[in-house]
Amino acid sequence: MNRPTRKKKLGSYPHTMVVFSITLALLVIGLFGLLLIHAHKISTLVKENLEMQVYLERGLPETQLLRLQQDLSRKPYVAVKARQPQVRFLSKEEGAKQLIDQTGEDFQQFLGDNPLRDAYLLKINADYADAQNLARIKQELKQEPGVFEVEYVESLITSVNKNLRNVSLVLLGFAAVLTFVVVVLINNTIKLALFSQRFLIRSMQLVGATSSFIQWPFLRRAVWQGLVSGVLAGLLLLALLQYAYLQLEELRLFRDEQLIGVLVAALIVLGMGIGFLSSWRAVRKYTGMSLDELY
Repeated sequence: MNRPTRKKKLGSYPHTMVVFSITLALLVIGLFGLLLIHAHKISTLVKENLEMQVYLERGLPETQLLRLQQDLSRKPYVAVKARQPQVRFLSKEEGAKQLIDQTGEDFQQFLGDNPLRDAYLLKINADYADAQNLARIKQELKQEPGVFEVEYVESLITSVNKNLRNVSLVLLGFAAVLTFVVVVLINNTIKLALFSQRFLIRSMQLVGATSSFIQWPFLRRAVWQGLVSGVLAGLLLLALLQYAYLQLEELRLFRDEQLIGVLVAALIVLGMGIGFLSSWRAVRKYTGMSLDELY
């Protein structure tokens, strides 16, 4: 009894392997994208936790204190969290208590008085947390009525900004190299898949098919594969991220829903775009080859 033979479909190639390869490549760049997003969030949180101390004149009435707090809360460079401006009043009594707790000595008994001043503590918006802006803010605040002095730790801010800038440059450099490697990997995967179709392309040319007619099925297939791969990579990325949050709850503090959504969308667009361009280049290359070159 003759065994039935499977008829090989003309123009077929292993779609699953192509989708699998592209998905893994996109997942790698997605993981690095998550690293960049969380590093950016950490940078923002570090900068917004830098405080500026606004020391006040002695004996200010409650009405002036309230007015000054309202003025400070409206400043564009003051950080806002949960729709609340990050402006906190620190009385001289509270400041003395904190200092005594830190040093273990009651300086008020030695001096016979509390030399500290009431102050407002401001957390600065991350966009303004650089040396130039902070110096300008300091001069502006010193002109406010009732303000005695404005202080912040300049050396700390300079050091933080320098370290964050260096880390950002290193991460962006790795991101650029990784993106290039992933693009080349996806491009070669699609080119290898289409290599098996070079004789089919030649056959279509011989029966009078135009270049656009030949290219369209391959381009449509490549875009579809890129779309599927991008969606799969995005879902795997979100699943891994959720698992990481379950294992390390503190990571949720650095979550940025908007940027993560942009990253997933970028993976889908990247998969479709590279798939389209790689297929277009490969098909164009094979349509321009002679029969001897195809072999």
